[in-house]
Amino acid sequence: LMCLCRKQECADSASLLSYSTCVRMAAKGNGTPSAHFVLLGFSQEGNVQVVLFVVFLVIYMITLLGNVGLLVLIRLVAQLHTPMYFFLSSLSFLDLCYSSCITPRLLRDLLDEEKAISHAACLTQFYFYVAFATAECYLLAAMAYDRYVAICSPLLYSLSMSRGICALLVASSCLAGITNATLHTGLALGLRFCGPNVIDHFYCEGPPLFALSCTDPAPNELGMFVMAGFNLAATILAILLSYAFILAAILGMRSAAGKRKAFSTCASHLAVVVLFYGSFMCMYSRRSSRSSRERDKVASVFYTMVTPMLNPFIYSLRNQEVKAGLWRLIGRKHSAEK
Repeated sequence: LMCLCRKQECADSASLLSYSTCVRMAAKGNGTPSAHFVLLGFSQEGNVQVVLFVVFLVIYMITLLGNVGLLVLIRLVAQLHTPMYFFLSSLSFLDLCYSSCITPRLLRDLLDEEKAISHAACLTQFYFYVAFATAECYLLAAMAYDRYVAICSPLLYSLSMSRGICALLVASSCLAGITNATLHTGLALGLRFCGPNVIDHFYCEGPPLFALSCTDPAPNELGMFVMAGFNLAATILAILLSYAFILAAILGMRSAAGKRKAFSTCASHLAVVVLFYGSFMCMYSRRSSRSSRERDKVASVFYTMVTPMLNPFIYSLRNQEVKAGLWRLIGRKHSAEK
């Protein structure tokens, strides 16, 4: 009876998934809490999955090389031991963690026919995804504040952005991420899933997961709406205020060279903010539908994979200090080999 009742649900929620897989999941559930989910992911066509596997693998490898390379460079070059690059190294570390909690699982699922994930693994992925995403929001706000102090109060910069204050800002960002993730995951632990649990996404993300619950997900949805709204509003407001003061300070400068330097200092951070927040808000600002879910997946690819890949290049390609540090490190290695 369960299989017959779920037949239409399987067809509606995952027409690309084989009905036999749905039947097996329904048989497992049979009205009791299910221990597994199926991540529907992208197209089920074999050729498309192979192409996606190669594309996402290349993106992940570039992400690893770019962020690890930037971390090593900042660590080894003494001239980069400043608050700005301390925040940048923290962002690179977060990007590594953020991408690594999503991409390896996606790569495995692209080669796995059933794409099953356990309840515990799904909630674990959900926890770390929320933690790293929230921490990155607050870290981007802290980086905007760092640029505000550097441009608007340069004489007080070393005092205002001491090592202790920088460490406190990074630790506070991580604490905000942990707190937010703990609240959401704690609420998700109270949900019951009776199958078939087909998540129309490529990772365990809040709204698609809550939609499968046998129990009322309203507290989870309300909690996510309130917390996401608060975190986005607080961090975006901090960024906008910082750049409003920065813009006022730049307009008051008489030196054209000073204006160019100030704009150059802020341009890379602004590009990352627009890319990260733009794709994030694009996903959560639309009503759920079949077409919007497909667009949501594309938006998710941007802020979980593309943004972490691009960040080290955005911050380094136009940054003369990073390029000078890289050449200095290469020259030092060349001299040592001689």
